[in-house]
Amino acid sequence: MKKFLPLLLLAFVSIFIFSCKDDDDQDFDTYSKVADVTGNFTSGNSYAFTQGINIQGTDVVLVYRYLGDSWQLIPKMMYLPDATGMPTNREFQYNFVFDTNNVQISIDDQNFNLSTGLNSTEATQYLSNQRFRIVLVPASAAKGTSTVDTSDYNAVIKYYNLNDSNVKVTKVN
Repeated sequence: MKKFLPLLLLAFVSIFIFSCKDDDDQDFDTYSKVADVTGNFTSGNSYAFTQGINIQGTDVVLVYRYLGDSWQLIPKMMYLPDATGMPTNREFQYNFVFDTNNVQISIDDQNFNLSTGLNSTEATQYLSNQRFRIVLVPASAAKGTSTVDTSDYNAVIKYYNLNDSNVKVTKVN
């Protein structure tokens, strides 16, 4: 009996040790993900398109626009040079909003009519077949680690250990 009592006490204390474990420094319900979406901005879709996602309310969505050889974090203001026959001081912004079910990528803050204020080269460059990469990540990194520069797509991919070599591209319109 004398040998049994210390073992029972040790078992009882160990229950409290494991039940009081502090895991607040990690986000176990979020798995970082990467998705591609390609679409056209037109007056018919009000210069916006939506991609379905499924995330927790505490997660973060980062959206990058493909520039041909690199990824650029949006929102991003675009300033167009003055051109003959076009309005002056043309600017617009690639932007996005999200909730737990969808990401809507749009062109906002326009100070001119996109359907008439772009020449055909600009319309192709800025509106047609625009490719975006959506990266879903936990809202908080583990305690004690450095933060990642979210403006640097490659740093985000490396930090969250994501495989972006074979991302499925979804065409939305």
